[in-house]
Amino acid sequence: MTNQHNKNQIILRFEDEFREHREDLSAIRLTTDKYLWLGSDETSSIERLTYNSDLQLFTEHKQFRVKDFIDLPATEEQEIDIEGMAYVEPYLWFVGSHSWKRKKPKPDKTNEKNVSRLTKLESEPNRYLLGKIPLINGELYKTFTPEGGETLTAAKLKITPRGNVLMDALANDPHLGSYIDAAIPGKENGFDIEGLAVYENRIYLGMRGPVLRGWAVMLEIELENSSPETLTLKAIGTEGQQYKKHFIYLKGLGVRDLCLAGEDLLILAGPTMDLDGPVQVYRLEKGVHLSENSLSQPQAELDIPYGDGDDHAEGITLLDDVTSVHSLLVLYDAPARSRLQGEGDVVADIFYLS
Repeated sequence: MTNQHNKNQIILRFEDEFREHREDLSAIRLTTDKYLWLGSDETSSIERLTYNSDLQLFTEHKQFRVKDFIDLPATEEQEIDIEGMAYVEPYLWFVGSHSWKRKKPKPDKTNEKNVSRLTKLESEPNRYLLGKIPLINGELYKTFTPEGGETLTAAKLKITPRGNVLMDALANDPHLGSYIDAAIPGKENGFDIEGLAVYENRIYLGMRGPVLRGWAVMLEIELENSSPETLTLKAIGTEGQQYKKHFIYLKGLGVRDLCLAGEDLLILAGPTMDLDGPVQVYRLEKGVHLSENSLSQPQAELDIPYGDGDDHAEGITLLDDVTSVHSLLVLYDAPARSRLQGEGDVVADIFYLS
C-alpha cells in the first residue's frame, strides 16, 4: 500500500544569479554534516547548500564549476545534464544523461520552422560524463592528499567518439544496442540515464529509458583507474561483459532517480515520455545484491504528486540526518509557481517513510 499524505516541506535557498536554474534541478544528494548537493539539467556546475537548523531550511549556496575539477570533453557552455549524484566517502559521484535530445517547437517560430526543428537531433559530449570528485569537509578538490594517505584525484570515465567506454560496451547489447544506434531521444523512450547509486565498489545506473515491455533497466558496473584522472570499466559479467543488467517491473515507468537505503535501493519511477505522471517511489529490497540478468517486481512505497505541465519529481535523497526520522526529500523539475518564493527560494517535499 502506498503512502500519499504523510509529508512536509522545506525551502532550498539559492543565490540570485542561480534563480533561473532553481526551475531545472535534476539531481540531489545529502552528505555528511548536512550538506545538500544538487545538479541541474541545464548547467555544467554542481551546487551546494547547507542545512540551517535555526531557520530550518537549506541555504549558504555555493557553486562549483565541474571544469575546475575534471576536463570537460566540450566547452563549459554545453550542459552536462547531471541526472544523478551519489556519495561514498571520500568521493562525490555524478552522471550525465548519456542521451540524445530533439529540438522543441518555440512559440516565436513559424509553423514551418517548428516542424523543421522537430527533425533536429543532437547529443552533446558533456552529457556522457560519469565522474567522481574528492569531497573533504564540505569542499570539492581536484586533488587532495590526506595526512599519511594516498592522493585522491578527480576522475571521469574514459571519453570515446561514441561518448565513453560504457556506450562502446553497450553498442552491441541485445537489449540496448539498437536504441543507442538509432539515436532515439531520451524523452521518447530512448537511452537515458537518470539515476545513480554507489555501494562499495559497485555503481548502479538507473535508466529512464528504454523501458522494455513495461520493464525498466538498471545497469551495474565497476570502475578502475587507467590513469589518475581516467576511469575504465572492469569485466564483471559471467561472460566477461563490462556491465550487468537488471530488469525491474515498475508498471511501465522508467527510473528517474536512485537512492541507497542500507542495502535497499529506493527508486523514483516516472514516465519515459514527456508526460506528467504517474510518479511513485519503489523499494527494491537488497537491491545491491541482485544476480546478473535479474527480474524484480518491487512494491510501490509512495505516490508522489505531480502537476499539469509542472511539478515533475526528478531527484530523491534520504533526509534522516536532518529530520531524525526515516524520511525522503523529493526535488521537482519545472516546479509549480507556488513552490517559487522570493528571488531564489524553491520548496521541496519531505515524505516520511515506514
